Amino acid sequence: MSAQSNRLQQEWQAFWLALGFLTRIPMLVKIDYSQRLMNQSSVYFPLVGLILGALYAALFSITELVWSPLAGILLVISFHLWITGAFHEDGLADSVDALGGGYTVTKKLEIMKDSRIGTYGTVALIMALGLKAAFLLDTQHTWLALLVAPAISRLTPLLLMGFLPYVTDPDKSKSKPVADGFCHQRLTWAGGFVLLLTLMAALPVRGLLPCALFATLIVALGWGLYLKKQLGGYTGDALGASVVLSELALLAGISALNPASLALP
Repeated sequence: MSAQSNRLQQEWQAFWLALGFLTRIPMLVKIDYSQRLMNQSSVYFPLVGLILGALYAALFSITELVWSPLAGILLVISFHLWITGAFHEDGLADSVDALGGGYTVTKKLEIMKDSRIGTYGTVALIMALGLKAAFLLDTQHTWLALLVAPAISRLTPLLLMGFLPYVTDPDKSKSKPVADGFCHQRLTWAGGFVLLLTLMAALPVRGLLPCALFATLIVALGWGLYLKKQLGGYTGDALGASVVLSELALLAGISALNPASLALP
């Protein structure tokens, strides 16, 4: 096999590995698993988000024919929680429990590894899901928000991996292989993909580009600095939380757009 064919095969496997890592969708190809391949898969996180977004937008378009927008949005959120295994929401709950209930770095990391959910995590989870439904209900182009938000928000954890150290027990972390030796060149590719997607989505909805940039950068910067101060770096749960926070920030921005600024009625 030529070097070019081998590289294409590795990229194809990396994509399926990313899909299997972030969702319940079964991997339909044989994976020659390695830590290097797992690391390579991170560039496809936004693409996996776009695939999920396409499923969400399609489901909402179908449910809208039968039920109210609120019912459709709640069904889409329920489907999202199922197909992703509430992967990122679990990270949000664990992170908030740890950062709110721990007084030392060691204690915070210990709480973060605890599978039980506490008061802080429960409240954060309820509020995050409630706000997501509210913002989607207020958004003029709900289907477009459902389509692009999952892809754009999955760039934020890549930014955190690119500029912060990894701090947790490497033998017990699911995200350790992704975090190890993170490639900044692949971060550039992922960023370019998200930028192109945002520019295309901004054609029907003016104002989407600054919303996307603000949501991604402000959460990456704000959450990243907070994690640096509290933990000295990031954990896998913190990466999951960053996806939820970025998506909420983006949806908040889109829903706040003046209806008169929309290019389409």
